[in-house]
Amino acid sequence: MPLTNPLSRMLLAGADLTVDGALATELETHGCDLEDSLWSAKVLLEQPELIKQVHRDYFAAGAQIAITASYQATPQGFAQRGILEAEALELVALSVRLAQEARREFLAENPSAKPMLIAGSVGPYGAFLADGSEYRGDYVLSADEFKDFHRPRIAALVDAGADLFACETLPSLSEARALLELVEEYGVESWFSFTLRDGGHISDGTTLADVARLCGQYSHVAAIGVNCVPLELVSPALDALAKATDLPLIAYPNSGESYDPTSKTWGPAPATDGVEGAQAQSLAELSDSWRDAGARLIGGCCRTTPRDIAAVAHALARK
Repeated sequence: MPLTNPLSRMLLAGADLTVDGALATELETHGCDLEDSLWSAKVLLEQPELIKQVHRDYFAAGAQIAITASYQATPQGFAQRGILEAEALELVALSVRLAQEARREFLAENPSAKPMLIAGSVGPYGAFLADGSEYRGDYVLSADEFKDFHRPRIAALVDAGADLFACETLPSLSEARALLELVEEYGVESWFSFTLRDGGHISDGTTLADVARLCGQYSHVAAIGVNCVPLELVSPALDALAKATDLPLIAYPNSGESYDPTSKTWGPAPATDGVEGAQAQSLAELSDSWRDAGARLIGGCCRTTPRDIAAVAHALARK
């Protein structure tokens, strides 16, 4: 299948792109209860119009890439609710259509807006487990088992017209390798972003240099980077990646608060220079240094808001 490359075209044209922010955080702001193994995918079943509204809010804030609500939307996850595979895949497709509708409505009201892309979210197997293992990478499946898990959702995202894949929050090299091989079959561009053990290693302990070398072997990978990580790990991770690859880099970390994946709760940011809860710089304030380190796509993950993304977009617009 020929490669479709809308993201690469925008990057080659010199654009620095703003990615959207947290979907779940905004859905909770709208009153959604996401204490559920389906997480934001639950809202596809219950209140899909709210997902479209959140996408519109991020477009209005300056995001040029919307990530679909399919991170935790899998046939296996929906099956636990008694939902058959055909309906589950229709919900995956709905996640794309909601983002497309939000884009279409926003562009109708703002015809001079910059081009916008829809990234189909492909969350890791650990997200389906809903036990925090996307931050550990300690689950073991064969390459074929990983592919069997991810293939139906990827096919549904393609059929629904996603512009690219966001293979995100990946904790392990083995899952990344299986996804790289699988995504190559579909001829759709992707970015691959990872969770971290520290500034030089992804969650399973693989060095970022090894991850970068692997991703660089696949023509469909348009960018590589990190997401759902603490702010303070972004710069060292980007530095490590930049030494190992010429690919554009992507960073969309959490807000700066501290997350406990066991209790699934958020707390204050860790102490910085002896000041408890201090956050030396914000997401937007750090964007310039991340861009200098090679990040061409910058956004936010958990606990970030349209206000944060508006500040990032403003920062990236400064040349």
